[in-house]
Amino acid sequence: MTRTGKRLSRPLYEGLPWIYVAGGAIALFGSYMCPFRGLALVIGLLGLLGVLGGIVVMLRRRDFRAMRSEYGQADSSLSDLGRED
Repeated sequence: MTRTGKRLSRPLYEGLPWIYVAGGAIALFGSYMCPFRGLALVIGLLGLLGVLGGIVVMLRRRDFRAMRSEYGQADSSLSDLGRED
């Protein structure tokens, strides 16, 4: 199975977890400042999901790269991640 979809640039791909964490932190701060209790709860939950999602993605990438280095595969390129052999 080959994938023909477009890929993200490497700097954007590497920065996505930080974007998730920053967006989640901004949403958490926004929920703290929001005067409406119901809206603040929704924004706070979305912020919490953003922060947790960013942390999970960072940890999964770290574990994947550690596993690849244990098996002797260089992590110099992300171009072969989507390929199935």
